[in-house]
Amino acid sequence: MTQAASPLLRVVLYEPEKAGNVGNVARTCAVLGADLHLIRPFGFHLHDREFRRAVMDYLEGVTLHEHANWSAFQASLPDGARVWAFSTHATALYTRAGFRRGDFLCFGPESRGLPAWLREGLPALRLPQPGGGRSLNLAVAVGAAAFEAGRQIEGW
Repeated sequence: MTQAASPLLRVVLYEPEKAGNVGNVARTCAVLGADLHLIRPFGFHLHDREFRRAVMDYLEGVTLHEHANWSAFQASLPDGARVWAFSTHATALYTRAGFRRGDFLCFGPESRGLPAWLREGLPALRLPQPGGGRSLNLAVAVGAAAFEAGRQIEGW
Protein backbone atom coordinates (compact mmCIF):
# COMPACT_ATOMS: atom_id res chain seq x y z
CA MET A 1 0.00 0.00 0.00
CA THR A 2 1.44 3.38 -1.02
CA GLN A 3 1.45 6.18 1.53
CA ALA A 4 -0.14 9.47 0.49
CA ALA A 5 2.07 12.55 0.20
CA SER A 6 0.30 14.02 3.22
CA PRO A 7 -1.87 12.55 5.94
CA LEU A 8 -5.61 12.52 5.44
CA LEU A 9 -5.92 15.21 8.13
CA ARG A 10 -4.00 16.97 10.83
CA VAL A 11 -5.77 17.49 14.14
CA VAL A 12 -4.52 20.39 16.25
CA LEU A 13 -5.23 20.73 19.97
CA TYR A 14 -4.39 24.18 21.28
CA GLU A 15 -3.45 24.06 24.98
CA PRO A 16 -5.37 20.85 25.77
CA GLU A 17 -6.22 20.36 29.43
CA LYS A 18 -7.51 16.80 29.90
CA ALA A 19 -5.31 13.76 29.41
CA GLY A 20 -8.25 11.46 28.72
CA ASN A 21 -9.60 13.66 25.96
CA VAL A 22 -6.21 13.88 24.26
CA GLY A 23 -5.80 10.12 24.51
CA ASN A 24 -9.17 9.59 22.86
CA VAL A 25 -8.35 12.14 20.15
CA ALA A 26 -5.09 10.27 19.50
CA ARG A 27 -7.11 7.07 19.03
CA THR A 28 -9.32 8.83 16.48
CA CYS A 29 -6.22 10.07 14.67
CA ALA A 30 -4.78 6.55 14.59
CA VAL A 31 -7.97 5.11 13.09
CA LEU A 32 -8.16 7.84 10.43
CA GLY A 33 -4.46 8.08 9.61
CA ALA A 34 -4.37 11.67 10.83
CA ASP A 35 -1.42 13.48 12.40
CA LEU A 36 -1.88 14.99 15.85
CA HIS A 37 -0.41 18.39 16.75
CA LEU A 38 -0.36 19.43 20.41
CA ILE A 39 0.34 23.05 21.27
CA ARG A 40 1.70 23.81 24.75
CA PRO A 41 1.09 24.38 27.53
CA PHE A 42 -0.80 21.18 28.36
CA GLY A 43 -2.85 20.62 31.50
CA PHE A 44 -1.22 17.19 31.95
CA HIS A 45 1.93 15.21 31.08
CA LEU A 46 2.09 12.80 28.17
CA HIS A 47 3.25 10.14 30.64
CA ASP A 48 0.18 10.54 32.89
CA ARG A 49 -1.62 7.30 33.66
CA GLU A 50 -4.95 8.77 32.50
CA PHE A 51 -3.47 9.65 29.10
CA ARG A 52 -1.89 6.20 28.69
CA ARG A 53 -5.14 4.49 29.70
CA ALA A 54 -7.18 6.50 27.14
CA VAL A 55 -4.71 6.18 24.26
CA MET A 56 -3.92 2.49 24.95
CA ASP A 57 -1.57 1.24 22.22
CA TYR A 58 -3.02 3.52 19.52
CA LEU A 59 -0.25 6.11 19.96
CA GLU A 60 2.04 3.82 17.96
CA GLY A 61 -0.13 4.57 14.91
CA VAL A 62 -0.08 8.36 15.29
CA THR A 63 2.45 10.88 14.09
CA LEU A 64 2.57 13.23 17.06
CA HIS A 65 3.93 16.78 16.81
CA GLU A 66 4.47 18.95 19.87
CA HIS A 67 4.78 22.73 19.58
CA ALA A 68 5.98 25.12 22.29
CA ASN A 69 3.28 27.68 21.45
CA TRP A 70 1.03 28.97 18.67
CA SER A 71 3.88 30.84 16.97
CA ALA A 72 6.00 27.69 16.82
CA PHE A 73 3.05 25.81 15.33
CA GLN A 74 2.51 28.51 12.69
CA ALA A 75 6.21 28.43 11.79
CA SER A 76 5.91 24.67 11.14
CA LEU A 77 3.06 24.99 8.65
CA PRO A 78 3.79 23.99 5.07
CA ASP A 79 3.15 26.50 2.29
CA GLY A 80 -0.51 26.70 1.40
CA ALA A 81 -1.67 25.01 4.62
CA ARG A 82 -5.35 25.35 5.45
CA VAL A 83 -6.10 25.64 9.15
CA TRP A 84 -9.75 25.51 10.22
CA ALA A 85 -10.73 26.78 13.68
CA PHE A 86 -13.60 24.97 15.40
CA SER A 87 -15.63 27.10 17.76
CA THR A 88 -19.12 27.47 19.17
CA HIS A 89 -18.76 31.16 18.19
CA ALA A 90 -18.48 30.37 14.47
CA THR A 91 -21.45 30.71 12.12
CA ALA A 92 -20.33 28.43 9.24
CA LEU A 93 -21.26 24.74 9.55
CA TYR A 94 -18.45 22.20 9.38
CA THR A 95 -20.39 20.10 6.88
CA ARG A 96 -20.05 22.88 4.28
CA ALA A 97 -16.30 23.48 4.60
CA GLY A 98 -15.04 21.60 1.56
CA PHE A 99 -12.16 19.87 3.35
CA ARG A 100 -9.08 18.73 1.45
CA ARG A 101 -6.40 16.16 2.20
CA GLY A 102 -3.87 17.49 4.69
CA ASP A 103 -6.11 20.19 6.19
CA PHE A 104 -5.52 21.18 9.81
CA LEU A 105 -8.54 21.02 12.15
CA CYS A 106 -7.86 23.18 15.20
CA PHE A 107 -9.68 22.86 18.54
CA GLY A 108 -9.26 24.82 21.76
CA PRO A 109 -8.93 23.82 25.39
CA GLU A 110 -11.86 22.14 27.08
CA SER A 111 -12.64 24.90 29.56
CA ARG A 112 -12.61 27.92 27.25
CA GLY A 113 -12.26 26.99 23.56
CA LEU A 114 -10.06 28.85 21.11
CA PRO A 115 -9.25 32.45 22.05
CA ALA A 116 -10.84 35.20 19.94
CA TRP A 117 -7.47 36.45 18.66
CA LEU A 118 -6.74 33.01 17.22
CA ARG A 119 -10.22 32.44 15.74
CA GLU A 120 -10.20 35.82 14.02
CA GLY A 121 -7.19 34.86 11.89
CA LEU A 122 -8.67 31.59 10.61
CA PRO A 123 -11.77 30.36 8.84
CA ALA A 124 -14.01 29.21 11.70
CA LEU A 125 -16.49 26.34 11.71
CA ARG A 126 -19.03 25.06 14.18
CA LEU A 127 -20.72 21.80 14.93
CA PRO A 128 -24.47 22.28 15.42
CA GLN A 129 -25.62 21.90 19.01
CA PRO A 130 -29.37 22.44 18.75
CA GLY A 131 -30.01 21.31 22.32
CA GLY A 132 -28.27 24.42 23.63
CA GLY A 133 -26.56 24.40 26.97
CA ARG A 134 -23.00 23.25 27.24
CA SER A 135 -20.58 22.34 24.48
CA LEU A 136 -19.67 18.88 23.21
CA ASN A 137 -16.78 17.04 24.81
CA LEU A 138 -13.52 17.81 22.98
CA ALA A 139 -12.90 14.22 21.90
CA VAL A 140 -16.48 13.90 20.60
CA ALA A 141 -16.21 17.19 18.68
CA VAL A 142 -12.89 16.14 17.11
CA GLY A 143 -14.35 12.77 16.16
CA ALA A 144 -17.41 14.29 14.49
CA ALA A 145 -15.38 16.89 12.60
CA ALA A 146 -12.58 14.52 11.58
CA PHE A 147 -14.93 11.85 10.26
CA GLU A 148 -16.92 14.46 8.30
CA ALA A 149 -13.68 15.78 6.83
CA GLY A 150 -12.65 12.23 5.94
CA ARG A 151 -16.04 11.60 4.35
CA GLN A 152 -15.67 14.71 2.20
CA ILE A 153 -12.10 13.88 1.19
CA GLU A 154 -12.43 10.13 0.64
CA GLY A 155 -16.14 9.90 -0.27
CA TRP A 156 -17.04 7.29 2.36
